[in-house]
Amino acid sequence: METRRAHKVREDRAGWKVTQSMKLVVHDYAGHPFQVELSRELAKRGHDIVHAFFADDQGPKGELARRTDDPPQLSFASVGIGRRYEKGSLLRRRFDDVTYGRKIAELIGREKPDLVISGNTPTEAQERIVKACRAVPCGFVYWLQDFYSVAVAQLLKKKLGLFGAAVGEYYRLLERRQLRQANAIVTIAEQFRSVVVNWTRAEEKVFTIENWGAMNAIRPDRKDNEWVRHHGLVDTFNFVYAGTLALKHNPRLLIELARRTKGSAMVVVVSQGIGTERLASARRSEGLDNLILLPPQPVAELGQVLAAADVAVAVLEREAGAFSVPSKVQSYMCAGRAILLAAPADNPAAQVVAREEAGIVVDPTDIPAFICAADRLQRDAGLRRRAAQRGRTYAERTYEISEVANRFERVFLFARRELEQV
Repeated sequence: METRRAHKVREDRAGWKVTQSMKLVVHDYAGHPFQVELSRELAKRGHDIVHAFFADDQGPKGELARRTDDPPQLSFASVGIGRRYEKGSLLRRRFDDVTYGRKIAELIGREKPDLVISGNTPTEAQERIVKACRAVPCGFVYWLQDFYSVAVAQLLKKKLGLFGAAVGEYYRLLERRQLRQANAIVTIAEQFRSVVVNWTRAEEKVFTIENWGAMNAIRPDRKDNEWVRHHGLVDTFNFVYAGTLALKHNPRLLIELARRTKGSAMVVVVSQGIGTERLASARRSEGLDNLILLPPQPVAELGQVLAAADVAVAVLEREAGAFSVPSKVQSYMCAGRAILLAAPADNPAAQVVAREEAGIVVDPTDIPAFICAADRLQRDAGLRRRAAQRGRTYAERTYEISEVANRFERVFLFARRELEQV
């Protein structure tokens, strides 16, 4: 193996040895605000950061371009596939994921970083990333946001039966191999950690760092702001859903909420995805004029968007609870808004909302309970104020980016040592 350049080390406040001036590719497939915040913090510490993301993903995005206050060590790589990403077509999506993975692999080959950390990435694309890291060679940190292979396996089995189950098992084998080949693994929940340890038999290289909200970008704002006035939502009671509405998010809950609150509240959905098409159809066919559908808004306006919410809404299907954590919940806490969450009780986000009393959690299959909780939050202003304050307090206590970056630097040091021992 070629000799890698030496790295200085320092001790953080907890006494850990932390590397300085590493070159990192932070691959954030979805381009989420909180992951961009991490890259900016790492660059401020002297690391050379290339923040790469999928240009054609339709979900909400962070500030994925250089700002005037960004350090020179930070750059962004917007990677597309040269055609429309067909998320609704399983076969076309597979080929698109392979194409995207090849393009990210080429970027890694050009940049020759010390480490790559990759999250939110389809299994086929991640496979190319792992191979590119071995070819450079550089360290690979698997940032496990979702069990992507489990989600794909469930979807394929539902759509294609036994054949789909067999294809799903192929994706499971791929993801397990990628995790075993990683120099370090970051999971976002302890529940995920136990599964990963079982798959890899390498407990020492598995770290848990929970997702956080981008507090620098999302702050509590007054409801009477420019964005809310522009959309005529100042004087109405608003349930707001802001974020991806994909296969793991049941739009039926939002449709039923609009039906039950017609005449008393607005249901504002700021999203793009498969689920929004179903919402648009229901709005037209049932005359749900209180169901407002808006595309994803610029991240600079996200605080104002969430300020429109008297209640912020998130939903997650029961079968998705085992492999996914809705990151929009962290944004809602940063914004200081009461939360209505339909998710399995053992999902990490549901546990935080319930424990911190930041809102109400209901089972995603219990529509009457969902409507009852919405009604309770709509009628009880005191409950909303208390939940909003407790959520924001939790964010201030937990989402400090400097401490988050400290924890990631420890992971990077571990991964570098693992690579050098190969």
